[in-house]
Amino acid sequence: MMKKPSFYEFFAGGGMARAGLGPGWTCLFANDFDAKKAESYRLNWGAGALHVGDVKAVTTAQLPGQADLVWASFPCQDLSLAGAGAGLKGERSGTFWPFWALMKALRVEGRAPRMIILENVCGALTSHSGKDFQSICAALAEGGYRFGALVIDAGLFLPQSRPRLFIIAVDDNVAIPALLTGEAPSLPFHTKALRTAYAQLDASLKAGWLWWSLPAPGRRNKTLVEVIEDEPADVPWHSAAETRTLIGMMSDVNLAKIEDAKRAGRKMVGTLYRRTRYMAGQKIQRAEARFDDIAGCLRTPAGGSSRQFVLLVEKGRVRSRLMSARETARLMGLEDDYRLPERYNEAYHLTGDGVVVDVVRYISERILWPMIESRKRNEVEKLHVNHAMQKKPGAESAHRRVRRGLEDQGASSG
Repeated sequence: MMKKPSFYEFFAGGGMARAGLGPGWTCLFANDFDAKKAESYRLNWGAGALHVGDVKAVTTAQLPGQADLVWASFPCQDLSLAGAGAGLKGERSGTFWPFWALMKALRVEGRAPRMIILENVCGALTSHSGKDFQSICAALAEGGYRFGALVIDAGLFLPQSRPRLFIIAVDDNVAIPALLTGEAPSLPFHTKALRTAYAQLDASLKAGWLWWSLPAPGRRNKTLVEVIEDEPADVPWHSAAETRTLIGMMSDVNLAKIEDAKRAGRKMVGTLYRRTRYMAGQKIQRAEARFDDIAGCLRTPAGGSSRQFVLLVEKGRVRSRLMSARETARLMGLEDDYRLPERYNEAYHLTGDGVVVDVVRYISERILWPMIESRKRNEVEKLHVNHAMQKKPGAESAHRRVRRGLEDQGASSG
């Protein structure tokens, strides 16, 4: 029976990368700084592999064995378009560097991970005019890895618009099956922003670049209606007055969406965000709705405008409420038996800051498992070759003759 591949999970949150990899993988080590997220990790995965604390304080002595994979969804706040633009020099996104110091130290110890996946927002491609992306690529190249990137939108799998950047790196000493890479970029995963970021790389970095070649996934089989709870326990439906207030914040374009939903003749579910817009030089808060069977990108609930609302239009009536914690978990691909924090904001923060389970599973099935299986086949073939060589007629006697000759030389010189 083949030994399960192993992984380290950095910036682990509630273990969504672990959920995506599934039971076919063994987690050797998991780390997160946030105690509340770590509690969710413990509840769902146990405390065995979990180390709670700053990544700066982690040492290689705490990392057992040699991992087949390291997954690192490092903080996005300083790389996000909504952030202050500090980039990899920022306090939060800059935690990439102490993480990377660990990877370099593992290389020195002869325990370099065979594959590394870095996940972040797409703003990482353009942060500091592409220089931060170039810095990450340079670190990978200097660390002995070939690498490529994909921009994958969770909307291909689940009813949530959530494009994210995945940088997938492979140790220089690990063979890559030819079918996993192409000669040129291809849609939908090599977006214009990604191709532009690649074009800005130095020639030396382009030399180690991989155009990962993945088939587009099939049509998603879950609708927004299926995600939404009828009567969630943690959020009440708004009063008619509260719903009217939200509708009163809509522009003509968004009001037209409400009217179209009323005319649809069936139950329509939409989502809504409150956003600040500038009109005539003044800030105005607007309510912006969508009824395209896909939710907006979940965000962490830093303020009231960062939480998403649900709109239900049925028989000419419009109802509204906040999105429930369980609904956010479903939009991230978590099963209903996943245990969420009891407090609403903590649960929302956990899910809004995570990686979509279905996307991790897709990468695992299409890239990671083919890599693992190819390496196992190569190892088996080497064993067969070595075994055959040992059984070759005369091979053993020749070895003995050489050894005897050396012994005779030693005796005569003595």
